[in-house]
Amino acid sequence: MQTRSLRFRLTIWYTAVLTAGLALFGTLLWLSLRHQLNADLERDLAGRAARFEVFFRSESAEPGVHLSEELEEFCQALPPGSYINVRGSAGFAFRYPAESAAQSGSLRMLERKFRANGETFDLQVGAPLADIRHFLDLLRILLWSLIPVVIALGCIGGAWLSRRALKPVQDVTNAALAISIENLSGRLPVPATGDEIARLAAVLNSMLARLEAAVNMLSQFAGDASHELRTPLTLIRTTAELALRRERAPEAYRTALQEVAGESARMTQLIDDLLALARSDAGTVDMPRAAIDVREVLMEVSEKMANLANAAGIRVITALGDRPAIISGNRQALHRLFMVLLDNALKYSHAGGDVVLSVTRGEGLISAGVEDFGNGIGESELPHIFKRFYQADPSRSAGGHGLGLSLAQSIAQAHGAEIDVCSSRGKGSIFRVKFRERDAQTSTSAPTIAAESEALAGL
Repeated sequence: MQTRSLRFRLTIWYTAVLTAGLALFGTLLWLSLRHQLNADLERDLAGRAARFEVFFRSESAEPGVHLSEELEEFCQALPPGSYINVRGSAGFAFRYPAESAAQSGSLRMLERKFRANGETFDLQVGAPLADIRHFLDLLRILLWSLIPVVIALGCIGGAWLSRRALKPVQDVTNAALAISIENLSGRLPVPATGDEIARLAAVLNSMLARLEAAVNMLSQFAGDASHELRTPLTLIRTTAELALRRERAPEAYRTALQEVAGESARMTQLIDDLLALARSDAGTVDMPRAAIDVREVLMEVSEKMANLANAAGIRVITALGDRPAIISGNRQALHRLFMVLLDNALKYSHAGGDVVLSVTRGEGLISAGVEDFGNGIGESELPHIFKRFYQADPSRSAGGHGLGLSLAQSIAQAHGAEIDVCSSRGKGSIFRVKFRERDAQTSTSAPTIAAESEALAGL
């Protein structure tokens, strides 16, 4: 099917509407004018008949008057082409003009009866239709001649108007064609008209800004990931090359292999985190959920991190309350979420300090908090801590990659929850994960082992 441009279609529609409008206007004008002319002629005939009756009565009442001659003289004063025919019940007859008769279709006739001197008369008054028909024929010719000219001018004007109206669209199209993945900073021109095209251009510019930000984030993400992967790979290669450069003692080989194994584990963890974030972005994480008491998850995380906390000289305090805190979630995913938060709290706490795990309720929400009293986070750094590979102070990263909080936020969002953080430098931080509360009477059975394994693989 052959496609037509919007300009062509607008011109065709404009021409069709104009043609229909002019045809309707011309028809209505011709019909209304014909009706008005006929109505005026009817009123004129009625006036002639009334005047003729008055004159006939006055003249017929006078004795010795030649009535036919007087009527002839009266009719001569009428407009040219007028026709008068009078017949009385007693045999009187008068016709003007005397030699003519009424011709059907050439005269507009008015018939009426009147009485004079006790006698009934039939009166016919006629007027020619030639002038009206001539005028209507001229009007018809004029309309048939002018309407095609107006339509042709309308087509030209419609094409010009459509081209002018669509010029902003063409400008936006040309600007959009100039924007590519390498040049996402370009923007579309926004007409200063405030119309639909201006709003469309503004929306497209907003979309381009979001797309540019996303592409920049992906580029930075790829660059940061490459940098983070290059470091352990370089260490592994260097360690292996040094170990193979000359014969060494078994203990030296063992040390080198331990370094290789440690860096491999670090790289594996980084790749796992990257895959988890990529799957989360793509929305392909299969995360079956069930009713879970979030206190149980926090207790499991606390027990699992106990050795690490003891080694750092930090005490983990649980303030979980006595009432069940039921939410809808995936146990394995939530376990990983709170592991990230507790691990961060332990990393940035001082030896001899405390980390508090708490659960609070309010307004249908359950808030799980992880609080430390360590270094804290600066106010300028708070807006960036959930960005990938972001490390406010690399010297305090403790071997991390800056992906933990991004992963935690991704898991929280998958549960319809949100994470907020309050922190100040030197006073510590508290992370709160707010979930919607689920009915406490709902079964708290955990997901099946297979479901948990599948969710873990997805994360």
